[in-house]
Amino acid sequence: MILTIAHETLYRYDHPMRGVVQTQRLTPARFDGQTVLDWSVEVSGCDGASVLWGGGFRDGAGDWVQGCTVVGPVSAVSVRVTGRIETNDLSGVLRGHRERIPPEAYLRHTPATAPDVALHELAQAAVAETQEPLARAHALAGAVQAAIAYRPGVTEAHTTAAESLALGEGVCQDHAHALIAAGLCVGIPGRYVSGYLQATEDGAPHEAAHAWAELFVPGLGWVGFDASNGVCPDDRYVRLGSGRDAREAAPIRGIARGPGAESLDVTVAVNIAQQ
Repeated sequence: MILTIAHETLYRYDHPMRGVVQTQRLTPARFDGQTVLDWSVEVSGCDGASVLWGGGFRDGAGDWVQGCTVVGPVSAVSVRVTGRIETNDLSGVLRGHRERIPPEAYLRHTPATAPDVALHELAQAAVAETQEPLARAHALAGAVQAAIAYRPGVTEAHTTAAESLALGEGVCQDHAHALIAAGLCVGIPGRYVSGYLQATEDGAPHEAAHAWAELFVPGLGWVGFDASNGVCPDDRYVRLGSGRDAREAAPIRGIARGPGAESLDVTVAVNIAQQ
């Protein structure tokens, strides 16, 4: 399948900032499940601000990281991503992805993925009937999906896995954090993945900018699990980058220098290219 991506993030400031510095994970990962046909990341600032690009690099997790500085004064910054990518369904297996970080490095939790008693109980109950690694991973994903209903607006960016489980509601970020936390409870390395999803118009509630989790399965390697949709990522998914939680895997992280308050608008469209 060939997918087209159009993704724009617009930052506005109520007072001009002296400058904006960003770290971006906006270039799709390289593995057997996806091939970039063409891709562009453009950053522009108003008020005549100039844009300086830093050197990009591939980090230990195999993700492309790019630095960018907008020299102020600037009252608005636009980050626009466009491109085409060919995807293949690998049943969620991250085959052909080169990285140097060992899976054991993902056995440490962050504040967002710290498990509590309820998460431990959920995880232990989910895997009680099987010792087969892939079956255990699927069981954890199913348990998280059953425990946390998809409902936008009830959680926020800083909601933790334990908090979303207690609420019983959340969005894709919460499902991913909860699945990572549940995996940690039974010794399965897990990580957060940011990317895109080509959502059809058949009632699927999830937005085109999406997130899911990967669990490490011996014999297969990293395998993706989208607990929001109850599937492993297929050719509708585009993988950007990963981290131990949403903050580490964010497509854009940055800081604005100045006293102004920031507002944010994001638009994302993922479509199937016409053949």
